[in-house]
Amino acid sequence: MKIFVYLLSFVGGVFLAIQAGFNTQLGNLTKNTLFAVTINFAVCTILGISILTFKNQSLNTITFQKVPFYLWFVGGLFSFFGLFLYFYSIPKIGIAKMITLGLCGQIIISMIAGKYGWFGVKEIIGFKQVLGAIVMILGIFLINSK
Repeated sequence: MKIFVYLLSFVGGVFLAIQAGFNTQLGNLTKNTLFAVTINFAVCTILGISILTFKNQSLNTITFQKVPFYLWFVGGLFSFFGLFLYFYSIPKIGIAKMITLGLCGQIIISMIAGKYGWFGVKEIIGFKQVLGAIVMILGIFLINSK
């Protein structure tokens, strides 16, 4: 089962790289990165609502009230600015550099977040994990060097 989840994680990363390329093209052709990000989230919203409607899923009032206020918007805020920065940077430095540098940021923040239990998930980060992250980050710098 874990291998299947690993595969899904890999495919999710592939999808993120592909969407970054398409949405960067949209931003370039419209000469408006903000427009590309907005269209991206509009499509995500329409698709999400369609799937929720098809599956007949909704939140009851009690569940809605239990969720802290900030969780209703802060994820979208980070997504918006993260994608904006992707779409802005790709035409200037290329998709491979943007994705690998973005991955570097994700590796660093995920190690810190896991160690300290941010976002409700605490992980044991030992020597092997830190060494693995260092090797990956060195690889990212090698990929981006001339």
